[in-house]
Amino acid sequence: MGERKGQNHYYPPDFNPVKHGSLNGYHKTHPLRERARKLSQGILIIRFEMPFNIWCDGCKNHIGMGVRYNAEKKKVGNYYTTPIYRFKMKCHLCVNYIEMQTDPATCDYVIVTGGSRKEERWDMAENEQIITTEHKEKEKLETDAMFKLDHGGKDKEKMKKALPSLAEIQDYQASKKDDFQLNSSLRRKFRTEKKVIAEQEEKDNMVRLRTNLSIPLLPEKEEDKKLAALLTYQAPDSYDDKQHIKRKEISSRSWFTSPSPTPGSPAGSLLHKLGLQGKEAAVAKALSSSQSALIRRRSAGPRTEPCATATRRNSYPEISTCEGDETPSISPTEMCQGCDGD
Repeated sequence: MGERKGQNHYYPPDFNPVKHGSLNGYHKTHPLRERARKLSQGILIIRFEMPFNIWCDGCKNHIGMGVRYNAEKKKVGNYYTTPIYRFKMKCHLCVNYIEMQTDPATCDYVIVTGGSRKEERWDMAENEQIITTEHKEKEKLETDAMFKLDHGGKDKEKMKKALPSLAEIQDYQASKKDDFQLNSSLRRKFRTEKKVIAEQEEKDNMVRLRTNLSIPLLPEKEEDKKLAALLTYQAPDSYDDKQHIKRKEISSRSWFTSPSPTPGSPAGSLLHKLGLQGKEAAVAKALSSSQSALIRRRSAGPRTEPCATATRRNSYPEISTCEGDETPSISPTEMCQGCDGD
């Protein structure tokens, strides 16, 4: 906005370049506008980017590297001739203010107040990275000839140790230098992998179609094959088969009481019920066959109406019905004997 106002083509009639110098001087505004509202205190508002990951001391939240803030920048000192600047910004998650300043000695930033740095540092020597020479060591190399000679011998030893790996890397790069051969081998590898993937997808589709599944199938493993070999599957018996087996067991059992099953067990109760059912059926059959009436006639005397006597059960008394006969009732045995005599 400041540049556009400063480059405005309209100049008022009372504009004097000697007196005002520029349009900003004419309007009595700073080119940085609101960013320079505290410039009288030596503070300039800039757009500051977080140099590393930190933890806010106010809300204890994590603030990642690269998050930008409107920070107040001011000069607080010098390191030799290099100025040290301090930045003050407000956390976007709470009301806490974070202050950090530059550290020219270590080429880094230092948190003054309001936060703590998340430690993610590493050792360059441990990670096999190139270690930069420190400033004191550089000065000693320039001034001490013996130290320089010793340092040069150590460098030669390091180079001898690194030569085999360097030669291996150079040979590998030389073998992969032909772009056409590299592209051909890569495309060949992709074709074989694509064919294998297509075959596996076809097998999976057949399995899903046979089992009526709609979920993705994972590749087979040796553990899955071993576990599947240990499992056995057996189809359950149908209802007719179960009924046939049950009837066969019942027909093979004895109707007499067996001492093996206990009365309280399920097998003993089942046998008891079956015995009762068999006894009831036998009694009903005997009753149906004994309903025939026994009729006999007297052998002597005038012909009278036949006398019919029927026996129903052994538990009931004998019944005799004779019209005009005052003789006492006779038993079924005597009736049978009289019938034989006739």
